[in-house]
Amino acid sequence: MTADWRRDEARREEAALVDATVPNAARVADYLDGGKDNFEADRKAARSLVAAAPIIGLIAPAWRAFHQRAVRYLVREAGVRQFIYVGVSLAASNDTNEIVWSADPRCRIVFADNDPLVLAHARALMRPVPDRGAGSPHGATGYVDADVSEPGAIVAGARETLDFGQPVAVMLMFILAFIEDTATAAGIVSSLAGALPPGSHVVIHHIASELNPALEMAARRWNQMSEQQITLRSKDEVASLVAGLELVSPGLVPIGEWRHGRHDPHFEEVIPMHAVVARKPIAQRGPR
Repeated sequence: MTADWRRDEARREEAALVDATVPNAARVADYLDGGKDNFEADRKAARSLVAAAPIIGLIAPAWRAFHQRAVRYLVREAGVRQFIYVGVSLAASNDTNEIVWSADPRCRIVFADNDPLVLAHARALMRPVPDRGAGSPHGATGYVDADVSEPGAIVAGARETLDFGQPVAVMLMFILAFIEDTATAAGIVSSLAGALPPGSHVVIHHIASELNPALEMAARRWNQMSEQQITLRSKDEVASLVAGLELVSPGLVPIGEWRHGRHDPHFEEVIPMHAVVARKPIAQRGPR
């Protein structure tokens, strides 16, 4: 996309919706990950959270390493070449394409979010779907202006870029923590997975309720500062989100333990996030 978004009326209207005085989860995550797309309110909130739970300062490198491991598995072992990222952090949106296309440049990626700043980043990363008559296959990117609570809209928008006749990986990186009711969160995952072909995957990492007691204080602080209320979940609760799907080994584990490699960052403490990669089963034929 070559048009200057600042000259587009719709995008100017979106930019006007950005409130720099209220901390925003995507911008706070960006700050914690060393990014520059944040405001003083976000930086102040991030410092307050780290003061309550210092382990929060280690979450960004831990989930980034998990992200890389999960993508490598999906592309190299599971044969997935299509991705939907729901609830994209600003930091992740900057390097998602690089991570995915380093595994296979033919992969297609769709970003789904309703945050104006995140959507601006997604547009900047756009690579249009190539013509069917093109010689060698190339990757493509798209974006969907939809909230995680709108799985139907996400799927409908993603179909413009992805081929739902082939496996797709839905990446729900942290976003389900902003759905307060666990049954509702499980329904969202079920709806997304239900729209995908067999052999597709769902990837989740979720802030944990039982791995570090300081996170309870940090969560209360955040919920006092922001309308984006956060909910911590136990291992059993996160497991309920992927009920009916097959868990890829090693299953549901702390984020640093999912296929940790010798070149991945090592942490002295357990990073209090649950991580899981789950597969939609391929229907088996019955006996003849």
